[in-house]
Amino acid sequence: MENEIDAVWVFSGGGLLPMAIFSSRERAEFWIATRRVSGTLMRFPLDLSVYDWAILHGAFEPRREQHFTLEYQQHFTTGALERYHYEHGTRA
Repeated sequence: MENEIDAVWVFSGGGLLPMAIFSSRERAEFWIATRRVSGTLMRFPLDLSVYDWAILHGAFEPRREQHFTLEYQQHFTTGALERYHYEHGTRA
């Protein structure tokens, strides 16, 4: 399928929920610069959990019994996701 994307860019400004979600980093950075917001922009995979993505890309290998529990997977995060930090609209 043409124009299909495999990830989205999520901007969080420090609250519990994201401020905005974008189809490209370029669109996100234009929005960030225009509004001069501060926060983090992260690339999240589509149709795949962060936990599964990390295993698939070799960023995490579950070894302990707790790593296979839903509770662990629901709170899982990884520093391997592409991310950028911004202060007042400028990449820090």
